[in-house]
Amino acid sequence: MHRVLMEADGLPVELWQLILSYLCLPDLGRCSSVCRAWNELVLSLDRTRWRQLCLSCLEHRHPHWPVQPDVEPQSWRDTFKQHYLASKTWTKTTQALESSNCLSLFQRRKGRRRLCVGAVAEFSSLRAALAVASPYDRLVLLPGVHEEHSEVLLKVPVEVVGQGKLGKVVLLASINQHCPTARLCNVVFMPARFTSVLYKTTSGYVQFDNCNFESGQLQIHAPGTCQVKFCTFAQSSIHLRSVALCVLENCEFIGSENASVIVEGYPSSDRNWACKHLAMLAKSCTASVWEPSPAGCPVAKQDGWGESLLEPVRMCEIVIGEERSSFISTVGAQALLGSAQEVTEFRENLQAAKEEEYLALDSNSSDSDLSSDNEEDARAAYKLPYQAHSLSHTLADVTDSRLQSDRLHALQTDLKLKSLQQELQQDKEAQSLASSLQGCIIRQCLFRDGKGGILIYSRGQAKLEGSIFRHLTYAVRCIQNSKVIMLRNDIHHCKASGIFLRLLAGGLIADNNIHSNCEAGVDIRKGANPLVLCNKIHSGLRSGIVVVGNGKGIIRSNQIYGNKEAGIYILYNGNPAVSGNHIFQGLAAGIAVNENGRGQITGNIICENQWGGVDIRHGGDPILRNNLISCGHSDGVVVGERGKGLIEGNAIYSNKGCGVWMMSSSLPHLINNQISHNGIYGVALFCRKDEAGDYPPGQGGNETFQEEREGAGGENGPDSEEEYPAARPPISVALVELNSINHNGAAGLHIKSSEALSVIANVIHANRDGGVAVLQSSQLTHITNNSICCNSREGVLVEAECQVELRGNGIYENRSHGIISKGEGVIEENDIIGNHRCGLQMLQAADMKLNLQVTKNRIQAFRDYGIALFDEAKGLVQENLIFQGRSKKFILRPMSNAEDCIVQDNVLLTVKKRFDMECMLINPPARPHVRGGVLGSCMAAGGPRVSSTTTRMDGGCHHRRSIFCTIL
Repeated sequence: MHRVLMEADGLPVELWQLILSYLCLPDLGRCSSVCRAWNELVLSLDRTRWRQLCLSCLEHRHPHWPVQPDVEPQSWRDTFKQHYLASKTWTKTTQALESSNCLSLFQRRKGRRRLCVGAVAEFSSLRAALAVASPYDRLVLLPGVHEEHSEVLLKVPVEVVGQGKLGKVVLLASINQHCPTARLCNVVFMPARFTSVLYKTTSGYVQFDNCNFESGQLQIHAPGTCQVKFCTFAQSSIHLRSVALCVLENCEFIGSENASVIVEGYPSSDRNWACKHLAMLAKSCTASVWEPSPAGCPVAKQDGWGESLLEPVRMCEIVIGEERSSFISTVGAQALLGSAQEVTEFRENLQAAKEEEYLALDSNSSDSDLSSDNEEDARAAYKLPYQAHSLSHTLADVTDSRLQSDRLHALQTDLKLKSLQQELQQDKEAQSLASSLQGCIIRQCLFRDGKGGILIYSRGQAKLEGSIFRHLTYAVRCIQNSKVIMLRNDIHHCKASGIFLRLLAGGLIADNNIHSNCEAGVDIRKGANPLVLCNKIHSGLRSGIVVVGNGKGIIRSNQIYGNKEAGIYILYNGNPAVSGNHIFQGLAAGIAVNENGRGQITGNIICENQWGGVDIRHGGDPILRNNLISCGHSDGVVVGERGKGLIEGNAIYSNKGCGVWMMSSSLPHLINNQISHNGIYGVALFCRKDEAGDYPPGQGGNETFQEEREGAGGENGPDSEEEYPAARPPISVALVELNSINHNGAAGLHIKSSEALSVIANVIHANRDGGVAVLQSSQLTHITNNSICCNSREGVLVEAECQVELRGNGIYENRSHGIISKGEGVIEENDIIGNHRCGLQMLQAADMKLNLQVTKNRIQAFRDYGIALFDEAKGLVQENLIFQGRSKKFILRPMSNAEDCIVQDNVLLTVKKRFDMECMLINPPARPHVRGGVLGSCMAAGGPRVSSTTTRMDGGCHHRRSIFCTIL
């Protein structure tokens, strides 16, 4: 032994590797047993001799064929070992497994015979060889065409192997297996003239290796089972009925006229001897879920909203269709974050802008020649302390850089895209599904150029891993209480939907790459309820995911982008739970809820979509909570005709259109949202109805869901209402409540409505037009307990013929008038303080008949009248407390007919000492007074606004309409 080691050490390793590369398999085994040095030499031949031995074996193909034939395995030697062991497993019958280990040592083993079948062999036909075959004999089919004119019964376990390269041996027969086990290898199967069934078994185990099946069908019925490896199915299929467990690996399915694999019936509890072996084989495959994705199924790196968001903006990038995906463009990142210096300087810039506009607005005033220094001194002298009102903390939050940073960190943590590993660790149901082993297991197969991939029905179960489905009509159909588990598959260029679930189907669809399909990537309907986790669903010609006709499902942690229609489309009583997804760069809406669709949409990042981030219409009634809706090319949230829903706790910012765009025929509840830095209005309510065909792609109107239209009304079960949260009361009036609406490009709240509206306890701050503009309001609009301050124009504008109740609001430091009213209604118990022009300006249109009641308000104007009455205004002005401003002007009433407007019992208060001014708004304290609830922590901080990089259309901001509607 020592001499051998010395000889081994005396030659270069490369020379020993060259010598050993000429050895056959038995000699390599002997050499590896000599010593450790020789064993290492044999192992070092992995990329040379072991690769050659593996690929030269006629019974098997490249280990990654047909999905990734160019990717080498980690070890060719291990691959060869697996091939060799797999070719022997079919002989492990029940008797062999249950026999005593001790007795098996003394058992005399009968040698396996080799029987040749062919024109020049000892047996002319397969039937003749089977008649004399003993168990486990090897039947070798010589090259040529072997035809059987009647069904062949397989009564003894045998191995049927074709000689030569695949394609040299063609077998035209229909085989019916009646034995415990069999193996067929290296044979081309074609159907006999009398039937399309190529092979059938109802009890035993059959193993197919490296075979071709043409224009026929395999039928495996429970308790029978099978293992199929490295086979090609050309216009052929496998029908599995109630099979407990079978495995299809490394197979290619081409040109099927129907489904290539049909799985029918619940897995049988009657298992044959091979199920134990197949279960062990399948368990070894589940580890692939935790390994890096193969090259054939790319999955985007989970950069998500990681620490890079706090780095400079240049670190944010977006590359569509590649490995990297961060979901936010440079402009979007700037709008969200800005830089620390910009946040710090924001207050200074805002104050400078205020001073400039004060001078511009009052250029006709007698005080317009005052310097800015004198202006600020005068403001300080006459300033009433209103900063302690119940919503004042929210005003500080808007410009506080520390709070912005804290909320940004919280936002990143809450909405970061999770990996499949994290999801499986947190979700026990998903973990159980991913590890389950029942029914048909399909691994690393290729389905192409046919009608269907896999059909699972009548409570069938199937598990698909690492396979490719391309250029089919559909990839997977799962119906009738069946279950499908799909892990890391690639599904693309299907003529219809990629994955279709209906009729109470369920399962797990995780970590797949679903793209470029002509219909939806995933179609869920008729009570189907799957888990859809961590997929990439993109570049579809219609929607990414469609939930229709009482479809449900949990849709979580997916990347959904670049689809031509809505990223997620919910309609006809669809009711999924959509959370933690990144939905971006869609060519239509991010999420569309239509035709009585519902759903709980929480914690998603919805950004850079061409149309509304979320679009709700025609009875759509979702819960939209804690989402980040940003950087859209149109509006953030669109609530169209008859749209409803609870819109709560969302960050809606930096959209080029409105933050929230609503129609007066809708009934949403808009509560506790951060709506900031949007291009036009913060919240806009219009009275225009949807017209027929008034939809861009993906917003509704052009999807084909006829069967759901016909049955939508009758499919709701008696317990369907119980699934919807009972804590949510019905509402009859649209509500805008407890929102922070700031730094938007036009008015914070724009109302042009034909129905009633309640606006309660909002902070409407620093918008680039007025705070609230009521241009049309045939029904009463309630504006109650809001803080309306620091807007670029008037705090509240009420046009003629509008009915408005203004009660309990704090209207502070707006750059024009506090309130301009030409309408009717009530203005009562408001604090109208520190506005640069008049506190309240009353104007009366010529055709107005009703009056305006102004009572019990506290009013101060800095450089103009507290109350100014023009144009024969009609109404009652009484019991108001008017504080002195710098101009010492209280009430202006230049009209001839005093009977039309009654001004009485008002208190005019002149204060000479600064101390007295500080004690004015104490009893009661500064308004608004919000009891029992204040604005919650907004999800995204309002950063400095970024100018749009696109040219606004003609009249875009002047018409003050939604971009969505202006284009239409």
